[in-house]
Amino acid sequence: MQDLQQVLNQILDYLKGIWIKKRFVIISSWLLCPIGFFYVATLPDTYQSKSIVFVDTRSVLQPLLRGIAIQSDPEQEIQMMAKTLLSRSNVEQIARESDLDLGTQTKEDFDDLVTSLTKNISLNSTGRDNIYTISYRNESAAVAQKVVQETLNLFVEGALGNNRRDTDTAGRFLDEQIAEYESRLTEAEQRVADFKRQYNEILPLQGSFYSTLQSLNSELDSTKLQIKQVDRQIESMSKQLNSVRSADSFGVTNNDQSILKTRYDDRIKALEEELDRLLLRFTDLHPDVQEAKTLLASLEEARKKEIDAFISQSDEDDATPSNGLNMEIKLEISRLESNKASLLVKEQDITDKIADLESKIDLIPQIEAESTALNRDYGITKSQYEELLARKEAANLSRRADVSAEDLQFRIIEPPLRPTAPSGPNRIIFYTGVLVIGFGAGIAIAFLLSQLNPVLVRPKQLMSLSDYPIWGTVSHFDKAMIKKRNRQRLAIFILSTGAILAMYGGLVTAEVLGIKVFGGFSL
Repeated sequence: MQDLQQVLNQILDYLKGIWIKKRFVIISSWLLCPIGFFYVATLPDTYQSKSIVFVDTRSVLQPLLRGIAIQSDPEQEIQMMAKTLLSRSNVEQIARESDLDLGTQTKEDFDDLVTSLTKNISLNSTGRDNIYTISYRNESAAVAQKVVQETLNLFVEGALGNNRRDTDTAGRFLDEQIAEYESRLTEAEQRVADFKRQYNEILPLQGSFYSTLQSLNSELDSTKLQIKQVDRQIESMSKQLNSVRSADSFGVTNNDQSILKTRYDDRIKALEEELDRLLLRFTDLHPDVQEAKTLLASLEEARKKEIDAFISQSDEDDATPSNGLNMEIKLEISRLESNKASLLVKEQDITDKIADLESKIDLIPQIEAESTALNRDYGITKSQYEELLARKEAANLSRRADVSAEDLQFRIIEPPLRPTAPSGPNRIIFYTGVLVIGFGAGIAIAFLLSQLNPVLVRPKQLMSLSDYPIWGTVSHFDKAMIKKRNRQRLAIFILSTGAILAMYGGLVTAEVLGIKVFGGFSL
């Protein structure tokens, strides 16, 4: 509580010190306020013209043309146009279209005009809603309206014109590139054609050299396998022909086997088995064994004679076919032999081709490498050419889409109008500022001087400045004169402050009522 009282006493001491130096407040207010009031009152009126425009970036064709035509982002386009609207070249165009350049005499004057327009033209956006506000202040209402109108026109026409110019520029670039690639493609095709004519007899018609050689080797192996198969078929048919030949008088047959069978074979086999059993029991001198050996020898001799007779008769049958089956088998054998002959011819032809290719094995790879390089260059050029044609078609479709429906639709919410009343300066705020500055400067000077040259108003102030004790206080002998002087000073301060406040009040009232003061500079 005591600390609070000390703070309050300190504040009161400061206020008393300022009050004692109040003459500096009077001097400061009269030096600053009238001059400031006059300056504010003589400020020229400014008129503000404003326009609000909404940019609709939605288009029905955008989802329909997605992936088919070249599409740009209208949001980015309008944002970029808004950022570059107040570029120097655009502001120079606005100055010329508004006829403001007629009031300039030199290039420096025109540069100053462009700089002033750049600072004073305001373009603000609400953000994602794509609503833009264009405003401009000028001493002439007509000039303000015209500048805003020209800025709005440049904003609208620039956004649409840039889109079309970009499309036209892209179209011209594609046309130039297509013409260049078409010429390169023609040259590449001519080089490939000349190369094929030059090495027509050397290069394979299809595939590469090694693939052709491998294919011929595979075909040769296949042909050899077919020849082996035909040989086996001929051999099989010959055996079948021998099997159907029979000699009824001898009973010899050949049923797809290499050994001839006779009617003695079974008896000989049985007798041999019987002889084996006898030899297990008896010696070679036993009568049964001797009899079995004699009978076996006679059977083998008869079998041999029958086979010889059968072979002789078979040779005679070969000269004249004995039946229709033999004729069919011989015809089939003849056909197989003819097929084998053609296969042998084919084998020889493939062998010659392989030999021919192998003789060129050192030359072919170099030619094929050159052919591959030519075909690769031709393929790349053709691919780029077709890609450019596709992009050209997409650009044409985009251009036709731009003609039929604009991506950007500008809707003027508030057109620029000629203002009928000035929008500035706000003299009431300026008057108030001058008043605060005038009295504030005086109070600050009074406070500073009261601290530099203090006046003691309480005994405790003296105690804080000196170590001497205070035994009492003595009042002034002529107290009435001091009170009179203080009343005079207070009256002067009140009159001075009142005059300044009256002056402030009159100016504010005149501003509110629209009364012209100081030569009619203000409405």
